[in-house]
Amino acid sequence: MTSQQIRAIAPEQDPLRMGMGWTVDDLSKPQIMVESTFGDSHPGSAHLLELVEQAVSGVKEHGGKAARYFTTDICDGMAQGHDGINYSLASRDTICNMIEIHAGATPFDGGVFVASCDKGMPAHLMGIGRVNIPSIVITGGVMDAYPLCSQVSDIKKDLLTLEQIGIYSAQYERGEIDEEKLTWYKQHACPSCGACSFMGTASTMQIMAEALGLMLPGTALMPATCEDLKDAARRAGAQVMELARTGLKPRDIVTMKSFENAIMVHAAISGSTNSLLHYL
Repeated sequence: MTSQQIRAIAPEQDPLRMGMGWTVDDLSKPQIMVESTFGDSHPGSAHLLELVEQAVSGVKEHGGKAARYFTTDICDGMAQGHDGINYSLASRDTICNMIEIHAGATPFDGGVFVASCDKGMPAHLMGIGRVNIPSIVITGGVMDAYPLCSQVSDIKKDLLTLEQIGIYSAQYERGEIDEEKLTWYKQHACPSCGACSFMGTASTMQIMAEALGLMLPGTALMPATCEDLKDAARRAGAQVMELARTGLKPRDIVTMKSFENAIMVHAAISGSTNSLLHYL
């Protein structure tokens, strides 16, 4: 059912929305949910609120009213090496369930879905498939690698990413580097927000979202620090209004052909094999 059909049969909807600042004019506009994994859980999600607000602005500028929803995810990197990793895959299904709950409890005319990382990204894709309302994905892009410039000393000449920390930790354990060097590597491996800057599950699933046809072309792996990413989020807010107007839904887009395309793209980029957990 559309948001306006729900208004006709649920008289509590209007006053409850006005209670959080909606105007009378807002009530009759196309209503768009903007779901994200924003939170202070890890660098892949800590910057997403800015993209959410850009998407909200895009919706508003094209005649809609957006409502923000949040399903903060966890970080596989922070969960590694201890019992926390047992919560990783379970978090994907919990996020997906919450997306279905949010969209099912209060029907919307369309959705914008903002995520970046290992479980938040596939969870949003799965949730989109479940709720099947006109939808578009925004990814949070990829974090910078260190160094950010070429004028660095010898210790800083590595193009440092989080992926290398395990290697340097092992070198320290073997006595091949000292603690000072290991500490320096740890303190510079994540110089910005964004998904980890290697072809892990996070970057792979961002690309898969575009390959499946659920993103604006060319926006999957922008650097998280790139101003163009904000513009893409705003344009996505505008595009979801067009999708809502035409009634084009994810199940019209994500077909067997689009899965075949995504699998070929996955092979071309040597993507994470964890995607097999999510394709099914």
